[in-house]
Amino acid sequence: MTQVTAEKSYQNRPKAVGITVRKPQFTPQAIRRHYFANSPIMSHLLTALSSTFPIGEQFFVHSVRNVRDRVKDEKLQAQIAAFIGQEAMHSKAHAAFNDAWRRDDYNLDRFQAWLARKDSYIKGLHPKIQLAITCAFEHFTALLGGYILRHPEILASSDEDTIKLWVWHAIEEIEHRAVAFDVYQHVYGDDKVRRKIMRSVTTGFASLTFYSATRLFWQDKKKSLPKVTGNFLGIYLIGKMFVQLLPEYLSYFKVDFHPSEIDYSEIVNMWKQRLATEYLHPEFQKERSTGAYS
Repeated sequence: MTQVTAEKSYQNRPKAVGITVRKPQFTPQAIRRHYFANSPIMSHLLTALSSTFPIGEQFFVHSVRNVRDRVKDEKLQAQIAAFIGQEAMHSKAHAAFNDAWRRDDYNLDRFQAWLARKDSYIKGLHPKIQLAITCAFEHFTALLGGYILRHPEILASSDEDTIKLWVWHAIEEIEHRAVAFDVYQHVYGDDKVRRKIMRSVTTGFASLTFYSATRLFWQDKKKSLPKVTGNFLGIYLIGKMFVQLLPEYLSYFKVDFHPSEIDYSEIVNMWKQRLATEYLHPEFQKERSTGAYS
């Protein structure tokens, strides 16, 4: 009887609003190595981030599941379910992307082995700290996703499969950007610890990304170094991105901060429309047919 009641309760749970789980639709082998703005530096930076996603996104799910039984709000429970579904798809997609890039001259394995050891250590920390770490990283992924969507000019030279992967991922990061934060506030509500963890994550995230991107660039030096114009463009884009995203990053430390205060709705809807009509992405075509966006 208890099991039946639990099943009925789960079935009657409201669906998450604004968070849709979609299957990835791209061919990783078709993506060229310098896929982002024809810039080796920018492309290696994105690939370095991709190499962290399978382990990282699994950890994000783990940190939320740690405390899920303490969440009594049914709407938030529905959002958690959608968050887990999206992150599972992201992990799967980037694992496929990373596997397609394993070459003798482009080795991600050593770095990922180091990540696995770090992941094991972090999972031994208090659940509150783990969830605060996830909140920080979710803020970063939403900012980066929003930046990519807001600057279509840097995607102009990208092939179709690059856009199907990175734009799809950016949209979903924006959709679920507040879930981990809301869970943290619901269960702990300790803003002092949340901000403290963000400062630590910022330092670690920046050094980790720089290190891994540099290693990938150096492994690819025979092809990367000759592209002087592309590399200067990459340095310019990274510097510009840092300056433009700084106010949004700093908003995390405000007393009344909430991830949803950054409005991405217009640019997200524009890209959903493009993925449905220009790139014939079946998941977004399905949504468009239901009138989810016009």
